[in-house]
Parts: sequence; C-alpha cells; structure tokens
Amino acid sequence: MKYNILIVDDEPDIRRALADVLEDEGYQARTAPDPDSADAAIAEQVPSLVILDIWFRGARRDGVELLRDYVARHPFMPIIMISGHGTITTAVKCTRIGAYDFIEKPLQTDKVLLVVKRALDEARLRRENEELRRSTRVLDDLVGESRAMVQLREAISRVAPTGSRVLITGPAGSGKELVARHIHQQSPRANGPFVAINAATMEPERVEEELFGREARTSPGTPVITHGVFERADGGTLFLDNVPDMPLATQGKILRALQEQVFTRLGGDTSVRADVRVLTSASGSITSAVQSGHFREDLYYRLNVVSIDVPALSERREDVAPLSQYFIRRAVCQQGLSTRTLTGDAEMALLMANWPGNVRQLRNVIESLLIMTPEGENGAITADMLPGEVRQASPAPVLFHDSSEVMSLGLREARAAFERKYLLTQLARFGNNISRTAAAVGMERSALHRKLRALGVSVTERDTGG
Repeated sequence: MKYNILIVDDEPDIRRALADVLEDEGYQARTAPDPDSADAAIAEQVPSLVILDIWFRGARRDGVELLRDYVARHPFMPIIMISGHGTITTAVKCTRIGAYDFIEKPLQTDKVLLVVKRALDEARLRRENEELRRSTRVLDDLVGESRAMVQLREAISRVAPTGSRVLITGPAGSGKELVARHIHQQSPRANGPFVAINAATMEPERVEEELFGREARTSPGTPVITHGVFERADGGTLFLDNVPDMPLATQGKILRALQEQVFTRLGGDTSVRADVRVLTSASGSITSAVQSGHFREDLYYRLNVVSIDVPALSERREDVAPLSQYFIRRAVCQQGLSTRTLTGDAEMALLMANWPGNVRQLRNVIESLLIMTPEGENGAITADMLPGEVRQASPAPVLFHDSSEVMSLGLREARAAFERKYLLTQLARFGNNISRTAAAVGMERSALHRKLRALGVSVTERDTGG
C-alpha cells in the first residue's frame, strides 16, 4: 500500500520539489495551493499525511486554522507544519494543537523524509492501538490440527496476499470474523486498519450513513463530516458480516463502490475515493437469498471472487480438546483466573456434545466454568460440573466416573462396556472416520471393524480415507 501525502503550499516551486522527492521515495503525492483546494482534496480522499504551510497570500484562513480543523476532524492524520517565517512560539503553538512536527524553510530533503517516515509510523501505531481498543477481542489463533482446520489455514495463506474479495461462509459461532482477521494480518494491508461491521445489527435507516458517512452543513463554509466504515478502512480491510441481511437499496450503492472505488457521503455531492479490500460473510445460504431476490446477483458475484467455508465444530471434533485447553490458557492470561484442569471424563463429555453454537459456545462454556465452578482438589473440573446443556447433549457417560456403575458387572462385561464407550468416544473424535480412529487407538482397520461388530456398534463412515 502506497502512502498518500498532501502538500499544501502557495509556492509552486516548493509543491513541485516536495512532490518529486516524495514520489522518488515511493509515496503518492498530491498538491494544493490554498486552503479551499486542500479542503476539496481531503474531502475526495483523506491523505495518509499532510505537509502544511502556515502563510497563504490573500487567503482568509491560515495554516494554523487549517491545522486546528484537520486535527479535530481527522485525529489519525499526521500533519507536518512548514514555514519560512516561523518562530519558536509558533512552533510550540502548532505542536500543542496537534501538529506532528514543525520544519523551517528552506527545507532540507533528508530531514523532511525522516520526519515523514516517523510521522507515518507513529500514525500507523496509533490506528492499530485504536482498532485493538475498539475490538471486543484479541486476534485468536486458529486452533486445531484436524484436516478441516489444516485446509482452512492453507486456504487463508493462499488468498491473503492476492487482494481478491473473499466470501466467508459457515454456521454462526464458527469463527468467520476470525478468519477475516487472519486474512487481513497475512495480507500486504496488515499495517492498515481492519474495520468490521455486522449488517444484521445496523438500523435500516442508518445503514448508508454507517457505510458511507454523512455531510451536514449547519452554516455556510466547510461541512461537518461523519466518516463511514469505507473511509475508516481506507488502505486496509473492511469486513461486512451477514451481508444477506443488507437492504437492497444499499446493496446497489455498495456495488458501485466496489466497481469504481468511489462513493458519495449521505447528504453530500463530493465523490470520495477509498482503497479498501472487502471481505464478507454469510451464516445462512446466500445463494437462496439470491434466488429469492433478497440479494443482488451481480453483487454476489462481485463479492464471491473466492469462497472459504468455515467448518462447524461438529465436523472437527478432534479439535475440541485443544480448543478447550487454549481457552483455559487465554482466560487465565487475560482475566487473571486461576489455572484449572479438565479431567478425562470432562474432556470426553465436551468431545461428545453437539455444540450448536460452535466454537463461540465452547469458549463461553470454558470461561463460565473457570469463573463459576468452585475449585476442588487440584483445581480439577469434572464432567458433573459441566452445564446441563452440555451433559444432556452427550449421548452417554463417556467414562465410569461413578465406580458404583461397574461394581455390579463381571470383569468381562465391565471390559466390554468400557471398550464400547471408549471406541464410541474415539469415533466421535474423528467424525466416524474408521481409518483415523484405527490409527489413533493402535489397531488395524479390519480389526477395528470386527471389534465394533462384536460390541454391537454400527458405524456410518463419513470418509474412509486417511
């Protein structure tokens, strides 16, 4: 991503010389000869940085006034003040208002380039910190070594560097936004902002304002501008969650913004440019929404350049245990909770549960256990401490937690009962994949088939591959 720098100075030679130097260093440079031209340039596209003169011949506003206005409206846009008539008092005043630095004319190229680089680096860090503050969670790891997760990580690594639009599908709670964040972090836009918005939670009458912003004039002069998510994501990634729930009228405007990278704020007539990579997600069937006329077919094909499907937790049960351990470590680290361990019967009960809420539900269950359950011996969490929804969803007790359960059985019957429950748990762990289950328990595939028949276990194989 090239940084866009706006040079505002009434001397043509200075504008041209600075633009040439910055472009030689790989920056994009635009110029403006006066305050009004600068306002128009910023309204069209908010620059990464502004180099701003203090004095303008015949202008009704000076650079200090512009500085005060720009700092208020664009807090993450660094501004470097330049002047041939500067004083220490003026320099101090400008930095107190919010200027990044003050450079006296005649300008020294090396110094200008050094200050520009430092200002851009600091602005990037400020944006990243702000996005982290806004985010309700940190960037989690994509935990799991199941085949589905290996394939998901491979898909992310292939698509992230390309800049293509991606449609991310999967059930609610499976981690679609997390996938979007990983695509952003592995892309050339990683230093730019990541902005996420849920189309399903936007108020219908405010959808366009949230997406494209608004211009309002309370009096003659410069309009009061509210920036939408397209502008806030300029130079980075915009993630639109649950796009099938977006109003049809707004879909048309998004289509134009994607085609031309240009849009108009609500209430305004200025064309605004934004360099944004758009990632989208859908929990339900977006093709059904297209067929029913609730989602534009042309927009669907614009968004669905590459599709990535995030598997449900029930499709990767072998990841339940490592996910549980990960959420325990995360809660201990982030919330200062006591370290706890899951007993074997608790782990297997978690493994056997249905998890309709997917990874989000598992994370919530683990955090609730750490907060609400009393600490017993060694801080262990047993199966009987799990919430009822999890225990009831488990097909059967997965271990003989209560020793009285087996006291009435003979040795042969007890061993058969244990083997049956053990193998049922392992089959669930690997999604009824006989080959992978056999490898995990140390048996030949044919021997496992015979053992299951002897124990009265009927298995419908999802995949007999390795």
